[in-house]
Amino acid sequence: MVAAASVVVAVGTVTGLLTALGADHGGGADRAGPQASRSVRLDALPVSPSPSSTSSPSAEPSRSASPPPTARRATPTPSPKRTSAQQEPRPTTVTGLYRHPDSQVLDWIRAHPGDPRQDVIAARIAGHPAAVWFTDHTPATITARVRAVTSAGAAQGRVPVLVPYAIPDRDCGGHSEGGAPDLGAYDAWIDRFAAGLGSDEVIVVLEPDSVAQSECLSAGERADRFASLARAGRVMKDADPAARVYYDAGHSGWHAPAKQAAWLKQAGAASAASSDGVFSNVSNFHTTADEVAYDRAVLDSLGGPSGLGAVIDTSRNGNGAPPGGQWCDPAGRKLGRAPTLTTGMGRIDAYLWIKLPGESDGCRGEPGTFTPSYAYDLAR
Repeated sequence: MVAAASVVVAVGTVTGLLTALGADHGGGADRAGPQASRSVRLDALPVSPSPSSTSSPSAEPSRSASPPPTARRATPTPSPKRTSAQQEPRPTTVTGLYRHPDSQVLDWIRAHPGDPRQDVIAARIAGHPAAVWFTDHTPATITARVRAVTSAGAAQGRVPVLVPYAIPDRDCGGHSEGGAPDLGAYDAWIDRFAAGLGSDEVIVVLEPDSVAQSECLSAGERADRFASLARAGRVMKDADPAARVYYDAGHSGWHAPAKQAAWLKQAGAASAASSDGVFSNVSNFHTTADEVAYDRAVLDSLGGPSGLGAVIDTSRNGNGAPPGGQWCDPAGRKLGRAPTLTTGMGRIDAYLWIKLPGESDGCRGEPGTFTPSYAYDLAR
């Protein structure tokens, strides 16, 4: 997940995030752990066994960073139905987003009580809810690990944000390679993932980069992947009718809205049976205003039910995208809008921190590990 769309580490969408992988962390004051993207340790929870990750050590980056040289921003396509301005923000029945109590940033805060950066990082990053990533193909334990998060969110009356990230050939074999061995195994993994969702509201950010980065696949491989993604959405919404499933729209600096929407339609994003809309800007830096305009254009091109909306990763887009397509821990970036289910913007369902601010893309620290100096620069 490097230069195509939303980069976290080098070519994917997993660089800064909470991952439900069950690995322990160590490290000094400026590096939270030796392993990549192990933010959420569900092995600390009795319902979630501690599996061994089968993915590569750097399998936690994300591809939504800099667009390829050929990428161009397209003019938004007008909707044949209701306009974006006419869409009302989607109401929510819960009080807010769920903050998981175990993450790399919290590990670091507990281990370094005297660090002068701690107060800023604790207040501006650790105090906000962020997504929980599931990046390894572990069929035997995935249901329990998902349930550990969803049941905790339900107990608080809050909405967890889950990121299944195990599609075969993810990141086109780049830094975030890994996932299920084939689509049959992936479909079975999704079945077990869905079994842990419960019956309460949950947001599922389905496979970052899986659609926007699919150009690396042959036409047949792409069609097969899209069929599995459409199936994944249906399975999750069948298992939990309150689940809200969002599909990969890349970001505003990548594909034209019409092109992205055509792929999304093939992947099931236009069907109410599998989709609640799209997500964008995962692990990237594009401004919220640019993403709002882009997502609305994608939704207009996508068609489908008028209730489809978008969620935007605002974790580190406070200063917008850096010049020259930089994606790897670029200097001068800042935190974006705080995560919320109340955006006040038509067709924009939520601002989320899908990538955890401070987890490195691989330049300021090891890919996917929490790097306090980077976190502090983003937060201050």
